[in-house]
Amino acid sequence: MRPSILVVEDDALIRNNLVELLGEVGYHVFSADNGQDGIALAKARLPNLVICDIMLPKQDGYAVLRALRDEPATAALPLIFLTAKSERAEVRLGMNLGADDYLTKPFAISEVLDAVSTRLRRHDEVLARAAQAAERVTESSAVASSTPAYKPADGVVVFDPAMRALYDQASRAAASAINVLILGENGVGKEILARAIHNLSPRAKGPFVALNCAALTESLVQSELFGHEKGAFTGALHAREGLLESAGGGTLFLDEIGELPLSMQSKLLRALEERKVLRIGARTEREIDVRFVAATNRDPEVEIERGAFRQDLYFRLNGITLTIPPLRERTAEIPQLARMFLARARAEQAAPALTISDAALAILEAYAWPGNVRELKNVIERGSVLCVGDRLLPEHLPPKLLAGPTLRVPSESPRSISPGPESPRVGTVDRDAILGALERCAGNQTRAAEMLGVSRRTLVTRLNELDIPRPRKKTS
Repeated sequence: MRPSILVVEDDALIRNNLVELLGEVGYHVFSADNGQDGIALAKARLPNLVICDIMLPKQDGYAVLRALRDEPATAALPLIFLTAKSERAEVRLGMNLGADDYLTKPFAISEVLDAVSTRLRRHDEVLARAAQAAERVTESSAVASSTPAYKPADGVVVFDPAMRALYDQASRAAASAINVLILGENGVGKEILARAIHNLSPRAKGPFVALNCAALTESLVQSELFGHEKGAFTGALHAREGLLESAGGGTLFLDEIGELPLSMQSKLLRALEERKVLRIGARTEREIDVRFVAATNRDPEVEIERGAFRQDLYFRLNGITLTIPPLRERTAEIPQLARMFLARARAEQAAPALTISDAALAILEAYAWPGNVRELKNVIERGSVLCVGDRLLPEHLPPKLLAGPTLRVPSESPRSISPGPESPRVGTVDRDAILGALERCAGNQTRAAEMLGVSRRTLVTRLNELDIPRPRKKTS
């Protein structure tokens, strides 16, 4: 599958030259001419790399970088800044905030290609190490368990009987061409299941293309799905295929389909029925060959009753419905998921492996996880940053896990599983933990405070006490 690159640049000549250049060498490229649309496209499309100008309308490059680093799904995306020679001081700020590289205008073709290939290669190496670590944890857990894990893809943990039955059903659906609708709360793993269906299908060698319908405006959704012809609107200097075309021979995953505007639902319905698309500004339709998998955290029938979702589109998408249970209903998977996320986090940090103490596991299993698997992943990554020994302990978990919604009381008493206070005080957050959290969060103080389990004001106070320079912000 071709790596995808998002170019965010308001200069139409530079933007279109980059799109054309990168497209000619084999990358799948899409673009935005302002920071606001760039953020939306990055969250909706999850590219492999972002190339972003610093000076942008609506939101500048720093705002784009902060927004991506604040979102778990995009936090690790490599980003290359574009800048003029006079802005080198601003580049240093960008690098301090977590940018991976920068290119100074005007730049040579070789500079662009070298920077892109280097960042993609390094990012792939990090992901490969994390995947290998997660795979080792999954295999060892499967051997230790009396019920071996059903593994539709590397690094996917499926131990709970209901989840095993769900994935068995998904594997049977994958063999056909039937459309699939996935239901479940936020964070349960709908895209993971969608990828498993694709990987188990006859279309596995084709592209898997995902779009978060909730992240884009109506006009952006139409352009992303259907594409456009040259001259279709201001700035459309080249024709571009939409996702319905670029997913040809593979699978198109439409996440949060319930957020799609009604006007776009009718256009999507026609594409589903006719298997043809009409690009913006075109007169001739193009045939498409794509398998549809959609997902939503809403009840489609309720949305139909209140007039927010078309019933005919629901019938088209709902060839088979797969409902993923929330994590609180499959607690048997929590230890394996926690170990897998910890192995990945340590591999990404190039840090020694850690184990999880029984007391910490008891807390994890007792918590209700309103944010589901996504919340568990964030908690484990936070603990990995805070842990300075060789075991993840209760003190490395957020205080809310003890005070928040729980399924049951752990077998140990609160005193035995929580030697520290329920909420960290200013003086209990040490220098190494703060520096580790700031590095992990690319200097974002709000996110670092959340990771440390303290307020932002507490973090700022502690930074001043320890004489740690605060990450600079751009002044208006």
